[in-house]
Amino acid sequence: MVDCKELCQRLGGDDPDVLRDAAYEAGENACLEAVPYLAKLLCSHNLGVQEAADRALRKIGGKDVVAAVKPLLRSDDAPRRNASMDILRAVGDQDFPTLLELLHDADPDIRIFASDILGSTDTREAVAPLCEALLKDPEVNVRYQAAVSLGELAFHDAAECLGKALGDEEWVQFAVIEALAKIRDASSVGALVKALDKSSDLVASMIVDALGEIGNIKAVTMLLKRMDASPEVLRNKIVKAVVRILGGKALSLLSPAERERFRGYLLAALGDDEDDVQDAAVSGLGSVGGEAAAAAVIAHCARLDRDHHPERYEHAVGALREMGLTKALGEALRLGGDAKRQVALDVLTELPCPDCALLVMDAFAGLPAAVRPAAAKTLASIAGEEALPFFLGLLDDADEAVLLEAVAFLGAKMHYQPAGEPIFALLAHPSDAVKEAALEACVAIGGEYLDARFRELFQSEEPVERLMAVYALGKMGVRDHMDVIRGALSDEVPDIRKIALEALAEMCGHEEEGLPLIVAGLSDENRDVRLAVVELLGGCDSDKVYPSLEQALSDPDDWVRIRAVEAMGLRGEHQAVPRLLELASDQSKLVALKAVENLGEIGGPEALEALRGLTAGDDPELVAAAEAAVARLQDEQGGR
Repeated sequence: MVDCKELCQRLGGDDPDVLRDAAYEAGENACLEAVPYLAKLLCSHNLGVQEAADRALRKIGGKDVVAAVKPLLRSDDAPRRNASMDILRAVGDQDFPTLLELLHDADPDIRIFASDILGSTDTREAVAPLCEALLKDPEVNVRYQAAVSLGELAFHDAAECLGKALGDEEWVQFAVIEALAKIRDASSVGALVKALDKSSDLVASMIVDALGEIGNIKAVTMLLKRMDASPEVLRNKIVKAVVRILGGKALSLLSPAERERFRGYLLAALGDDEDDVQDAAVSGLGSVGGEAAAAAVIAHCARLDRDHHPERYEHAVGALREMGLTKALGEALRLGGDAKRQVALDVLTELPCPDCALLVMDAFAGLPAAVRPAAAKTLASIAGEEALPFFLGLLDDADEAVLLEAVAFLGAKMHYQPAGEPIFALLAHPSDAVKEAALEACVAIGGEYLDARFRELFQSEEPVERLMAVYALGKMGVRDHMDVIRGALSDEVPDIRKIALEALAEMCGHEEEGLPLIVAGLSDENRDVRLAVVELLGGCDSDKVYPSLEQALSDPDDWVRIRAVEAMGLRGEHQAVPRLLELASDQSKLVALKAVENLGEIGGPEALEALRGLTAGDDPELVAAAEAAVARLQDEQGGR
């Protein structure tokens, strides 16, 4: 058992290390005898000693600590006062009468400190004395701090006295209003609204914000009645508060006359200098709707910098979608500047309506060249069969971006058979991007016509055309085009042989015909083809590929061997351990390191034993790789 008297002797010394240790032990063992010594150490010039004493006093707590720390509140040294304050915030509730005594101290600074500390006690007992200080203390700063602390406590019991304090000096009113906003008590709504008439513009603004935060619906009627008589800035604040209280959907609960009147206020608030007021106006306009509202929000949205304020931009676009398809949206698309047109397109992109696609198609011809790609993209996302003739007509468009949207819509989205012929013709387009898009579209469309055209293309003398044909026919069904695939496997162009091999991937291990054709590629004269074979074998869902991967380990090219080693590790081929152990002494350092690394990937007792043997080698790099693999395997085994 710890001897607290001995600890006190140590706490009376000068050695900082001894003092820190003693303070720690005093706190851990709750030595009450040490409290006066610890309180003195709060005044130490050694920061470590101060912190140790602080922690110990918090840990011990109780009346003794409160009594010992209380005198430091009167210290002229700010750090000592602050340390005392922090400790009393933590343990002051354990001696509540002392805090109340401080609240009636002759020194106003002490009363401020006491008010502050009471706000951290988290007890209802603090409400009544703080309310008394709020309403009766002659010092304004005490009243201010009392209001702040009542807000920190956030007990509804404080709402009544806070409401009474709304007639105090402006400085106190600020704290009172913030406290009422934190408490969110419905009973305070009336007092806050009444205080509007006799408050400065700044205080009135804070009251309105507080009513918005409280969120009580009974404030709405009272706020709406004060809108006409309020200055513009305050009126805009009221708009924000009403929208916050009701929420967008609930604005529809207003009577038609109230809604029409409020729409005017919302439109005015859209021009406010504050972003949050503008955003609230946007939310409200999205709910009440109307052509004027739509036009105003479109203009507002067009002014926003979507790169720097993406959330605000999306918020405005969402409000416009809530309004639905309006005339203002159509006018923005047909007649607006580029920014308004982009807003309209962004709205239409996710606006579910049967007439939206028709609107874009009707406006398309009159759009500037810079906007047409975005319009085509929007139309492609929302349109269905009604847009097939339109996009078919865009297949000869000079704008590559527009052309790409048309090809993707007709092919990948709609699988439109009549588009097969004109899209196939785009395989001769000078742009590689268009060729690739057309090729994917043809694959998506499929059918007898394109099947025949690609078979014909495979006979071309142009390697690129043969390559496209093999790729497309493989994607359109490798089993139906095995004659072409077999022919491509012996093509003089390596890239075509690779494409043919990749087409066989789905047959690997599942059909007798597939695997032998793939494995034959290991004898190809081209390294890239052999690499493609190894990659395919590594991902093959079959237990028959190991002999072929082992064959690849003897390839003359280091990278083919490396990929084979990696494939064995990925597949967890335990039978590969002896062969990988051999490769760990390969003359190619990279091959050797990969072999060691993938022994770790395979795992198991045999691999672990092999790796442990390698840790005794002479090559530092191989030893480090083996040690890392062993450590990983041991961690995995420990985790299991």
